[in-house]
This record gives sequence, structure tokens and C-alpha cells, in this order.
Amino acid sequence: MSETDLPAEVAAIRKSISEFLDRKDEKGRKIGNSKFGVYAFYDYDGEPIYVGQTEEKLRVRIRRHLTNQRTDAVAMSVLDPFEVADIEVWPIYPAKTGKKELPKIRKLLSRAEYTVFEKVLSESALHAVLNEKDIPKGAKIALPVSFRSRIIPEAVYELRKHPDIRIARRANTISTLARVISERNVSKGLRQTLLTQARRLERLARIRFDQIAGDVPVEEPGEETGETIDK
Repeated sequence: MSETDLPAEVAAIRKSISEFLDRKDEKGRKIGNSKFGVYAFYDYDGEPIYVGQTEEKLRVRIRRHLTNQRTDAVAMSVLDPFEVADIEVWPIYPAKTGKKELPKIRKLLSRAEYTVFEKVLSESALHAVLNEKDIPKGAKIALPVSFRSRIIPEAVYELRKHPDIRIARRANTISTLARVISERNVSKGLRQTLLTQARRLERLARIRFDQIAGDVPVEEPGEETGETIDK
């Protein structure tokens, strides 16, 4: 399917993702073209939901997650691309990139990924993300400059952020993930992801109930939940 054949909403989101990845750093480099880097996805509440690293360009890896839907995380219903409202990336530019340097680069990537992982955990209300595999512990590093932006156009954002829509979507993801677990011999990590998804659903459903019950003001159209950082 070509871009012109996509529904307008999907095409608008893909365009927004491309615009973000085409942003340039202080040296004029497009951030999406960095071969190495770490990335994090955030939901409509600003909650971190997934952390990863790549050595195939940030652009390629992120688009695989959010547009092609051909990653294990999406296939296993660990990550629902519909949930991703913000992306943050940490492009990494090693001094040398030859084959001999690859082991050192991978070690650096792993340390950077762990540092980001610990960072977003400390900022999470649930102190959890949806990664189904443990990120190996390592010595933390001073992270490079990050770039973060919302990837959902305003008109689409206003519709998708409604808690009832997100509750229904999240419940469906949990159902699919539970079915996958029931049919396969899966890792402990995938069961942990199911638990985290259930906690995320319970928290959102409770917030929505409190809104309806009058304990929390119901957000009016045009107002924003959470904080979007656009560096």
C-alpha cells in the first residue's frame, strides 16, 4: 500500500514521524539517520512504555515499530503502536565505526540503553515499562543530547487521547497478549509485561471512574494531559 492509499489519519501520523526523524542536530545531521542510538516511546499520559536500542539507524528501527509493525514487540502484542504519542531519541555517534569497533559500540549502546531505561523508570508513575526482555545492567553513562516530540497531529491527538478509547484499546491488547501466552511456552518477561499492562489498564480505568464520579475534573477538548517536551 502506497502512502497515498493510506487513511488520512494514518498518513498524517507517518508524516509527523518522518518530520521528527528529519530534524537536524547542532551539526546539521538528521537525527533519524544516526546508525546507532537509543529510543523511548511514551503514551498519552507521558508514561514511558518502551525502550530500545538500534544499530540499523534510528529511522529504520522506529518506523519498523510504528509503521511496518514487523517487530517482535508488536507481533507479540507487547507494544501497541496506537499507544505511542511521544518519541524520544538519543543519537550516538562513535568516533570510529569499523567492524573492529563494533563490539565496543555494542557495549556502549547497551550501557546507554540501560541508562535510559533507569531514567524513564524513575519518571514513571508505575515504575514500569512494557519491555518483555530484561535490559542488561551496566555502568551508567552520560547520555548524549536527546530529542523528544509528539508524533500525533493535534486533530488526531484530541480523538485518540480520550480515556474510554484508550481503555478499550488497552483491554484488547491485554486480551491478545493473554491468548498468546496461553498458546505458547513464553518467557517470564512476557508474563511480566502482561502484569504491567494490567496495572496500566487498572490505573487508567480508575482515573476515568474518578472523573465520571466527579472526584477529578474531566478534561475539556483542547486541554492537554501530561507534558510534551519538544527539544
